[in-house]
Amino acid sequence: MAQDINEVDFEQEVLKSDIPVLVDFWASWCGPCRSIAPILDQLSEEYAGRAKVCKVNVDMNQSLAKQYQVMSIPNIVFFKDGKKVDQIVGFTPKQELAKKLDSLL
Repeated sequence: MAQDINEVDFEQEVLKSDIPVLVDFWASWCGPCRSIAPILDQLSEEYAGRAKVCKVNVDMNQSLAKQYQVMSIPNIVFFKDGKKVDQIVGFTPKQELAKKLDSLL
């Protein structure tokens, strides 16, 4: 399962992670966000130990959404070594997300 994180644990879970992190900025009212959720859960299991998959609810963590300039959701941000390295906006097929994660391993 993708891990729910917030402003309190974002630094520890994402910025200080020693493996790449995919962060899904989402909201419960967003249809495409609900559609991509099962894909993110699958990726979380498939990449366990090699990469993390996390979710940030933009309604509850507005300062993080603002910090990473999240204007539209779902908004997938990729981090490596504590830095934002890539970003995809909108529903994205599993193969494309996997390819991005593979490029960070």
